[in-house]
Amino acid sequence: MTTPDELRGAAREFIAASVSDGSACPAFGAIMPPAMFDRARAWQRRCHEAGFAGIDWPAEFGGRGLSPEHADAWSEECAAAGVAGYMNFQGIVLAGAAIRTFGTDEQQARYLDATLRADIVWCQLFSEPGSGSDLASLTTRAEPDGDGWRITGQKVWSSTAQLAHHAILLARTAPDEPSHRGISFFLFDMASPGVEVRPIRQMTGDSEFCEVFLDGAPAAAADLLGPLHSGWTVATSVLADERASVGAAGIGLRRRLEQVRDPHVRADGLAIAGLLGRSGGDPTLGPLTKLATTEFDSRVTALAVHDAGAEGMLHGSHTDPFLYSPGMRVAGGTSEIQRNLIGERLLGLPREPRPPTANS
Repeated sequence: MTTPDELRGAAREFIAASVSDGSACPAFGAIMPPAMFDRARAWQRRCHEAGFAGIDWPAEFGGRGLSPEHADAWSEECAAAGVAGYMNFQGIVLAGAAIRTFGTDEQQARYLDATLRADIVWCQLFSEPGSGSDLASLTTRAEPDGDGWRITGQKVWSSTAQLAHHAILLARTAPDEPSHRGISFFLFDMASPGVEVRPIRQMTGDSEFCEVFLDGAPAAAADLLGPLHSGWTVATSVLADERASVGAAGIGLRRRLEQVRDPHVRADGLAIAGLLGRSGGDPTLGPLTKLATTEFDSRVTALAVHDAGAEGMLHGSHTDPFLYSPGMRVAGGTSEIQRNLIGERLLGLPREPRPPTANS
């Protein structure tokens, strides 16, 4: 059996050859810029053909059936080379984990290998205009319609929804149940009638995020993932496997630090890299690592623009990262919410009072 070190060596050679011939896709983080769709998709397919997609997925699902340590080796080599480890975070990490854990045999056969081959690209339809950080208050509803469902509501901040074929979607199927109860998890076809996707233009000029409007959009009975009314359990138990990305995140952070001249900022960055190494994917430290890396990236981009001067801010390579960085204080849970979680879960402080909602 291939050892993690052997896979690391093979990955290094494959990545170097791909960078040399121009087929490798540059790293872009969790959110794929729409302009990179074709290149990222071709790269995902090349990785799949070479055996570097779904390394720790079971072979019957299109993967290699190897260990998380093997997947770590691939992620870390990609980070060291500055190339993308995969195309579609929402598909490979979120939908993939959900379907492997909760999917029926038919759902696993339909979606998993196709996702690894980038034949299916996913988005996430969770957040709503009034239900972002407090996701349990979502109001999108799925109403019975024959053997299936009709879904009505609005989602927002859905990354690359304008390019996605399918979505993981949360909707309320038991409206009389309070809060997180009565929510179900769907594998939703974005080509369904009654779906309108509106890209949101950002300060950078890109449109990586979208609003999605659902007006009685149909979903089949086979689109329900996991038990009815148990979508909250599915969503919260299928967390991103941070363990596989911790080493890569630390490497990426150290790459950015190579461009930082301020010794105090470098010291802060090295401390955060140490935190990433210590966390080992511990979910209780997720809010701390998210807050630390987000705020640090904002500092680094602001410092780079300051050093470049006014002309550099308008036309330099630091402009887009500087304009992009405030959004990361919102995406994935705002910095304010992360501070609340740190206080409540790590420091044991009293919970913040929450106003009553219609479903509480």
